[in-house]
Amino acid sequence: MPVSSLMKPWGVELMKILFVHQNMPGQYREMLDWLVAQGGHELVFLTQRRNFPDMPGVRKYLYKSHHVPDKNAYGLSRVWEEAAGYGYGAAQAALRLKNEGFLPDIILGHTGWGELLFMKQALPDVPVLGFFEYYYMLSGGPVGFDPEDPISEATAYLLHARNAVPNTNIHAVDAGLSPTRWQRDTFPEMFHDKLYVCHDGIRTDRLKPDPDVSLSLGRVGKITRDDEIFTYLARNMERTRGFHTFMRALPAIQKARPNARVLIVGGSGASYGKASQAEGGFRAELEREVGHLVDWDRVHFLGQVPYGDFQKIIQISRCHIYLTMPFVLSWSLLESMSMEATIVASDVPPVREAVTHGETGLLIDFHSPDALSGQVIDVLSAPESFAHLGPAARKHVVAEYDFLTKCLPQHIEQINALVPEDRRISM
Repeated sequence: MPVSSLMKPWGVELMKILFVHQNMPGQYREMLDWLVAQGGHELVFLTQRRNFPDMPGVRKYLYKSHHVPDKNAYGLSRVWEEAAGYGYGAAQAALRLKNEGFLPDIILGHTGWGELLFMKQALPDVPVLGFFEYYYMLSGGPVGFDPEDPISEATAYLLHARNAVPNTNIHAVDAGLSPTRWQRDTFPEMFHDKLYVCHDGIRTDRLKPDPDVSLSLGRVGKITRDDEIFTYLARNMERTRGFHTFMRALPAIQKARPNARVLIVGGSGASYGKASQAEGGFRAELEREVGHLVDWDRVHFLGQVPYGDFQKIIQISRCHIYLTMPFVLSWSLLESMSMEATIVASDVPPVREAVTHGETGLLIDFHSPDALSGQVIDVLSAPESFAHLGPAARKHVVAEYDFLTKCLPQHIEQINALVPEDRRISM
């Protein structure tokens, strides 16, 4: 069904929704845009993110954590102390909103930092739908996955302590969701009856291939699809997202493909796991390791780029590398698939949920730079042999992850199930 025909009959009723996420808009980006476009809803976003620009139609409401960090606190209790502080601060802000005249029909929020912990104490009659992203595991996830980053004797205790937050949150919400089956299955089975699985959603109507795309690349000038470009992207260049495997594969790729250029997108910090203790961080550590083997004139570190530039970078890429340990699946993988990128990705369970080797992408051993370089060289050497992968990837994302036709209806159905009939969003 075309998007236009789907949207026209959807009317909406006035609903008051309170979104809660430290880093506005988080996973609610597409949902917010859609609700604003429908008009009529009263939308308030409770957040700590001061620097996020105001969104027309959405009232941003800041809250502060209510705890004084004790630098001498024992590590096992520090996570709960922080979560309880965030939860109390968010709950007090929700009460202030109520006193100002805003009583939501429903609360939608992320459970990971504790912000929803005390919402039922503040607003006991308001249903809460929580986003459950990840449950910390001693095996099967990123912890202990990389032999270069061994676990300590304290790891099991620290992970269990961190799970105090989701273990309490499951009792603080009326229902919950996880974006992928793999992420849902990281949680204990006792959680599952309360969780539904549905991705945030990909705007496949906007994220399409563009054969005429071009991009200005500094001193190199304009590049197009005629240039031999391959890409690597992560929020930050770190171990969890396989930056070390990528960098170690880079010399072999460059040697085999002397005209190829690589565009690298991402920051130099650490989003997940421990930050590198090396001088200059993880990027500098890898540059020192392999730098003497790399042709730096054909390597372009672009940093964190605007969303429009990200789209052009993927549209121009002949081969896009997505590496991750078994962990939360990045939006960028599905967005790149929507734009018909030829994907080379790590062969781990969360990726296999989205990518089928040889059909919608190519999977390689996360730990093997040789496997990565060999597969990328094959794609760059004979792109016509892999030309079927991109269109098949887009078809799969449209069918399973499209925001308007697949994910949005599921989310609206779950929201409506928690509110009175006269408060529901009509579809």
